[in-house]
Amino acid sequence: MLRSIVPLRILGVIPARYSSRRFPGKALAPLLGKPVIQHVYERASRAKLLDRLVIATDDERIRQVAEGFGAEVRMTRSDHPSGTDRTAEVAAQEAADIVVNIQGDEPLIDPAAIDQAVQALLDHPLIPMGTLKKKIEDPDEIYNPNVVKVVTSRHGEALYFSRAPIPYHPSAEAEYFKHIGLYVYRREFLLDYPNLPIGPLERTERLEQLRALENGYRIYVAETDYESVGVDTPEDLLRIEKLLVGLRNE
Repeated sequence: MLRSIVPLRILGVIPARYSSRRFPGKALAPLLGKPVIQHVYERASRAKLLDRLVIATDDERIRQVAEGFGAEVRMTRSDHPSGTDRTAEVAAQEAADIVVNIQGDEPLIDPAAIDQAVQALLDHPLIPMGTLKKKIEDPDEIYNPNVVKVVTSRHGEALYFSRAPIPYHPSAEAEYFKHIGLYVYRREFLLDYPNLPIGPLERTERLEQLRALENGYRIYVAETDYESVGVDTPEDLLRIEKLLVGLRNE
């Protein structure tokens, strides 16, 4: 007799803070008549595999705006060093099996990319963490330290993340992939993640996903066509506004 399969509960969390070194208040910056965080929330809400979606913030202004457009909000501590830590605080209070950390400054987030990352973890039940990669088309990105590169095994598991060009090739003829910063975690692993020791690789590269690899955990990396476009400066808003207008006119 076959046992009934209980579906996993999948929670999406959008960490959003007001303070930002380069662009304070970017979560509430207006973009085609809506704050940036609303664009993120509305697009992420279209992901088919999320059972719930919440915004996690420590700022009352963000809470009021988010609840105003109908989002579910969780208030968190203000001393979190990263969005992962903020996501973990929310996960500790929720009955979820899988938790998705969705960047709060990507108003063009593709709901299909969220589903793709979640599905990869569903298909690999022994792996505690998943993320995405995209093939690099612009050669300038290979040498840009702000574009994080990733190399994976034949089975799709991360071998290393770096700001440097990996793999090395003197004429850049190798195939390069950029890391897309969307993370999917099994809940128990996420709750342990902030307590894992920070190693020399994470300190050197300033990439928190290396904490998992340095502590012996596996990360599955699914390939996507989604191009991550984040809001880091006021100038980025103008660029993204043109992209959004283009999407609406398609």
